[in-house]
This record gives sequence, structure tokens and C-alpha cells, in this order.
Amino acid sequence: MTSALFSPIKIADLELKNRIVVSPMCQYSANDGCADDWHLTHLGMLANSGAGLVVIEATHVERFGRITHGCLGLYSDANEAALARVIAHCRRIGTSKFGIQLAHAGRKASSQRPWEGGKGLKRNGGDEPWETMAPSAIPYGADWPAPREMTAKDFARLPELFVNAARRAVRIGFDAIELHMAHGYMLHSIQSPISNRRSDEYGPGRQAGWRYLFELVEAVRAVVPRGIALGARITGSDWIEGGLTPDDAVAFARGLKEAGMDYVDVSSGGVTADVRNPTTAGYNVPIAERVRRETGLATRVVGLITAPRQAEAIVAEGRADMVAIGRAFLDDPHWAWEAARQLGGEVDRPPQYLRVSRALWSGVTAPRG
Repeated sequence: MTSALFSPIKIADLELKNRIVVSPMCQYSANDGCADDWHLTHLGMLANSGAGLVVIEATHVERFGRITHGCLGLYSDANEAALARVIAHCRRIGTSKFGIQLAHAGRKASSQRPWEGGKGLKRNGGDEPWETMAPSAIPYGADWPAPREMTAKDFARLPELFVNAARRAVRIGFDAIELHMAHGYMLHSIQSPISNRRSDEYGPGRQAGWRYLFELVEAVRAVVPRGIALGARITGSDWIEGGLTPDDAVAFARGLKEAGMDYVDVSSGGVTADVRNPTTAGYNVPIAERVRRETGLATRVVGLITAPRQAEAIVAEGRADMVAIGRAFLDDPHWAWEAARQLGGEVDRPPQYLRVSRALWSGVTAPRG
């Protein structure tokens, strides 16, 4: 039987050999937004993971939009040159295609790296914090300072930041570009009534902040050629009373499709520091299934998807078109090779690995062409 997970898929003009995507995972290891040898090694490892697409970590559209001092950026010529070096290396040695996630951290910016505590940076601790901004002056959590409430000028500038970063991503040659519109970061915080309490044209709701976000997407779409897939990571639920729901996810995805998006990646949670996501395997899958069925938009899903047969069932049953997997790839960079062995699929691998016994790695093939 042919594996659904290892069947090809075409998103706009982007052709992927399978439905496995390495989820963007922040490394907190950049130098003023610039990728370095850590990224060369980390992404070079994932370039031969067997995944159809590798999406690099949240890459921020301005210096003060980074989560931490160590987060990647694409706001300067130096950022662009450093990242172009890494992606060129990955293309030389790897078999996967590459996407980038563009982001602005909003009120979750100016934070410690996770292994330093993951809280807001402290002025009295020598952490060099910076002022954050958000649609409303509501802190992300008890350990974060209140952000500055955005002005009309801030809202006018934000699309320009995403457009400029998208232009840089196009020049680098990414196969896909996605906007981070989830996890409590800037674009999600504009959408959600939990973080946006404004009553003007930038307030939450389908006739205000949502319209603004769709216009931002249209501006990015205008500079991203149709040959590059454009998508977004969206929230399926805020998991809090009064927050965004799966109904909102469906409606928002519809608006994104009309604005020119080619796909969505359904995630959830993160709108406040004290809300916790469900811990059941594949907890976002039912939401992604609704989004896919009710919008017709190519849909990817992420969240506690760890086992090959679990991923296979999600795609085979039509619950999502693709699966995004993160930590499982950190644990086993050849996760897709093992999935191919279990499911009777095929993955490409570089010729340097051809000496591996086919009896040991059933389903692993050399790259064609």
C-alpha cells in the first residue's frame, strides 16, 4: 500500500516529495540577528533529514521584534548575508527544500533565552532589555513588563517591516515564506481579544484588527512571487474563555486565503504566560481538520505529533495535508528515514550515505536526477 505521508504534494508552484515538514524551532544562538556556525551545523543536519520541507526558526523583522538577544533576524544586510551563506550551504549538501518563518515578537520580546529562565529581561540584572510594543498595554505575564501601546504610526510601519523581510527572503531563495500569526506574538496579539482591547480600527474582530492583518498579508503577497509558497502559522484556539476558538480559526483562514495565502499551519495557545495547551497527542488535529474541510486551503498541523503511524493516519484520513514535527527531529534527525522504513515510503539521501545497507534502511533511496 502506498504511504499517504510519503506522497508528493504541490502547494501553489512548490512541489514537495512528501508531507513531512520540520517545524520552525528557535535556537536562540544568533549574533544581533545574524546566523552563525551553529545554524550552519543545525540546519545542515536537517537538510538531509528526509523531510520534504524544513522551515527555519522564527526570523524577526526588526531588531526590537526579537524574542531574545539570540534570535534570528532578517532586518539588515548583515542578517541577509549571514543567512544566505547558511541556506546556500544547506542546498549544496542537502535534499530538503527550505522555508522561513517571519515574525515579530511583540509583547513577548525582550526575554531571556529559555535556559536562562525564559522570563522578561530585567533592567537591574544587566540583561539589556528594550521597550516592547503591542496593540494594548497588557503584559504577557507577571514576569514581563507592560508593553507600550502601539500608535497608528506603529501599525502603519509594521507591514513595511514584514514586506522588507520578505523581499530579503526572496533574494535568499527560500522555497516557502510563512508569517508567524500564532503563539502570542505580534500578529496573533492583534487578532486575539485577550491581548487586544482597543476600540479603534485596530481593535480585535473581523471588521477591525483582522482586516488590518489581511491587508498586511496582501502587502507581503505583492512582493512574494507566485513561485514561492506563502503561508502562515495560525492559532486554532487560545484555550482560554473569551479568546479565539476553532470557529475563529476557520474564519481567519478563509480571510487569509482571500488575501493570497497558499497554506496555513494550525497551532494554538501562547496568548498569555499562564495558559497551558492540552497535552494529548495531536491535540490540534481536530481543528486543522475543520480548517481544511471548510476552507479548502492546504493545511499543515503541529503539536505532539511524534510517531510515524500517527503522522500517516493524519494525512491518510484527510485530517491535514501535511504534518509539522519539531522536537522529534532534534531527538532523531533521520526521523523521516525511520518513518519511511515503517510505512514503505521513500526518502532521498545524499550519495555519501549510499553505503548504508538497504536491508537496514528499507525505503531510503538516492536522490533522483
